[in-house]
Formats: sequence, C-alpha cells, structure tokens
Amino acid sequence: MNLELFIAKRLITGKEHKISISAPIIKIAIAAIALGIIMMLIAIATGIGLKHKIREKVAAFNGHIQISNFDNNNSDVSIKPVSLNQEFYPEFKDIEGIAHMQAVATKGGIIRTEETFEGILAKGVGKDYDWTAFEEYLVDGRIPDYLNNLNNEVLISRMMANRLQLGVDDTFFSFFLKDGDASRVPNNRRFKIVGIYDSGFEEFDGTYVFVDIRHIQRMNKWEANEIGNFEVFLSDFDQLEQKSNEIYGKTLSILDTQNIKSKYFRIFEWIGLFDFNIALIIGIMIIVGGINMITALLVLILERTQMIGVLKALGSENWSIRKVFLYNAAYLIGIGLLWGNGIGLGLLVLQQKFRWFKFPNPEEYYIEYIPVHIDVPTVVLLNLGVMFLCLLMLLVPSYIITKISPVKAIKFE
Repeated sequence: MNLELFIAKRLITGKEHKISISAPIIKIAIAAIALGIIMMLIAIATGIGLKHKIREKVAAFNGHIQISNFDNNNSDVSIKPVSLNQEFYPEFKDIEGIAHMQAVATKGGIIRTEETFEGILAKGVGKDYDWTAFEEYLVDGRIPDYLNNLNNEVLISRMMANRLQLGVDDTFFSFFLKDGDASRVPNNRRFKIVGIYDSGFEEFDGTYVFVDIRHIQRMNKWEANEIGNFEVFLSDFDQLEQKSNEIYGKTLSILDTQNIKSKYFRIFEWIGLFDFNIALIIGIMIIVGGINMITALLVLILERTQMIGVLKALGSENWSIRKVFLYNAAYLIGIGLLWGNGIGLGLLVLQQKFRWFKFPNPEEYYIEYIPVHIDVPTVVLLNLGVMFLCLLMLLVPSYIITKISPVKAIKFE
C-alpha cells in the first residue's frame, strides 16, 4: 500500500484524529453486529437442538425405520408375526450406516387397579433392546432385566404411574384380549414396576409400558423365533429416506418398511418449520447489521471527505480509496463478530451445562428445558457468511467515493 493510502487508513481508524463524530455511530454498528450474531447463534443452536431432541425421542420409542409384516397394515399392535430368522438380523451387512437393530412386539391391553384403569400399549423387548435413551429418561428405579429368565418386571411412565397411583416395587394386573376377540376370556398378567421414565412426550408416555417380549409371544401363541417387527437405528438421520428405500429393496416381498418421518409426519412437518424460522431470524439480523454498517460507512466517508479529495489529487484511484474504507469496515465487523461469538457461545455453553432456561409450556415442545446443539462448522460458516454479506452490502454506499470531486472536497468543511 502506498504512502497516501497508509495515511488514509490511519486517519479512518482514528489513530490520528482523537476526536471523531463517527465514534458513537461506529460503536452502535459494532454492537448491532455483535447482537445480531448472538441472536443468530441462539436461534441456530436452540432450533437444531430442539429438532434433534424431538427426533431422538420419537426414535427411542420406534427406531428410525420399522420392518414388519405387510398384513399389519401400519397398526401399532403386532398382528402377524415376523420370523426372527432373517439374513439381515442381527446385523444388516448389505447396507452401510445401520447402527443397531432390535426385535420388538406390541399388544394392546388395560391396567386395572382398585380405583381406576388405563389403556396401554405393552411393548415387548428382549436381550437385544438398546436402553440408552431410557437411561436418560429414567426418573426412579432401574431398567428391567430381560437378559435371563422370563420375569414380570416392567418400565412405566411417570404420567401413567401418577394416574394409577403406583410407584416403584408396586404390582398391578393387566388384561390383554386374545387375538383381538373381545368375546374370549382375556389374558391376565401380574407385573411389577421396577422403573419409571419420563420422556416428556405425552403421546408415548401415556401409552407405552415396557415388558418382556416373551409375555407377548406366549399370549399370541407365537414361537420363540417370532416377533412383531424390527426396529432399525441409523448412524445418520439425514440419510433416513435413502436407507428406507435400500432396506425395502433388500428385504423379502412379504415385509413392509416404514420410517418415522412417514409414520409421524405431522410431528416432522412441525419441526421442519424450525428451519424457516431460523432462516428468517438470520436474514433479519444480517439486514439490521448491514444497515448499521452502511450508516457507519457513510458517516466515515462524510467525515473524511477532505482526505478523499487530497488522495484523489495525489493520484489515488477510486477503487484503492474504496478498499481502504471496506478494509476498515471489515475490521469493525470482525470486532462485532468477536464480541458476539464470545457472548453468544458462552451463553449457549452455560445453557447446555446448567439448563437454566426452560419452556413455560414444556408439554407443547415435548421437553422441559431449552436444548442446545453447537456445531462448529455451522458457526464458522455463519461468521464467514455474515462477513461476506455485510461487505457485499457495503459495496454500493462505497461507490459514493467515486462521485467526490477533488476540488470541491478540499474546500469541504
């Protein structure tokens, strides 16, 4: 950079002018950029965090993909059994990206106590069931042990336990219809509660009771190698549609494949709106920050009109002078981004660790606290995008420099 442009940069940054009318405006512009990036980080982290939590909860009760008999007609109750002896079980070796598979069966029933009763969906699980998600949801007691002999241990939701006025170590009777025929004497089972969970998902908490799958096999008069359906968990949820099609093509023609997006399409349509809200907030914040930076740049140009005239008289080109102002604007934007990232990420980390902020109506969001998901590549791309778009917006106002006449500018006061 030549001497006159070096002097110009010093003048613009205020290192030679101790008093500047643009100082408070510049501070406001920096604050606007910082506030904007804080809002964008919070919107992205909480929006994605909420999406992930809801997806995890739906998958915890259903898996990402279900493989069942076509005759079940998408029923929540296992009607026709599926043989456990499949080429894809227990490991789907023909398809990559499958993290886990488990065999389950479901049967509708009623829990009856001396004072009340509740309709339930008994979910039978076995040795291969992954309890990882429910270890997080467990609020009392322990996870049932189905590794050895058949037992009567069950896991029940806190919502259902409160309705039935039951707790850990209490027992209850349940009744299940035989082959869906209400005229026949129902199957009776006496279960013992060993654990209580609370996922926050009322649609599931108010229905599911986890039992040993061998109870359902016996009530349905199935063989030991017959189950209701397979639940498939993926390593990458973003590949859900692709893996659903691959699994459908690799299984027998008598088997149907359904993913949780199609089964619970209303829930996923709702959380899909989060992306629009996030994009809207980002767009508004970038526009606000850009307008503040445009104002600051125009004030800088107005304040340095004489300097611009002198530089032009010395032979500096318009683009060279514009670059000085744009470099300074980038520096100011960088300061705003630095402060914004520091404050924003700090707040998100604290929320992630201590969960201070909670939803006033958690039943509507299926979770008590506001979840946070911090993705480093997303944060980096956001900062680069804000810098690029703000500078792009500043190209137009910087064009004013080309209209300044050296003769008039030198006389300007």
